[in-house]
Amino acid sequence: MVAAKTNQFDKELQKRANLFKVLSHPARLQILQFLVQTRQCLTGDISESFPLTRATVNQHMRELKETGLIYGHQEGAKIIYCLDLEKMNEMEEILGGFLEEMHLPAGFCCSL
Repeated sequence: MVAAKTNQFDKELQKRANLFKVLSHPARLQILQFLVQTRQCLTGDISESFPLTRATVNQHMRELKETGLIYGHQEGAKIIYCLDLEKMNEMEEILGGFLEEMHLPAGFCCSL
């Protein structure tokens, strides 16, 4: 098996790549949108709203939590999930910075 060589890249590129990876699945994007609309939710609320099993939702929630985009706090036997606003702002800066760096000049084309 070939080992991943991501650690050979700049730390900022690694950070961006990890964020892009988490955002690369439509279910995770929809979970983030759902949390924007509802402010907070239980995993079961998402399972009922999406065409996904509870196990699949839990897997996507875990990835969002590991990235820090969401967090959960326990209330009795339930876990209430919310967006981490600080991390969401950081995500906006990371995405915006990347897009600014990739800004193509007017009239740009690839010459073959």
